[in-house]
Amino acid sequence: KPGQAKQVFRKYGSKAKSGQKVKKTEKTKSVGPKLKKGLTPGTVLILLAGRFRGSRVVFLKQLESGLLLATGPYSVNGVPLRRV
Repeated sequence: KPGQAKQVFRKYGSKAKSGQKVKKTEKTKSVGPKLKKGLTPGTVLILLAGRFRGSRVVFLKQLESGLLLATGPYSVNGVPLRRV
């Protein structure tokens, strides 16, 4: 509240006692979101956002980051390889 002193709590000392090792936590790899069952390579998708919204594209594969790789193909409707 305004006009009152602020209490600050501090932790003193290290968490590990002398001679003990601190166990480090391992980071797990983040797995991209699961893919919808009906999406298989070759499926036709319709882009909903971006420059090519409304364009039908062909789904190629899911990237490690979880994004989808799709193409027009470029020679047919001008949509290049896109990460969606």
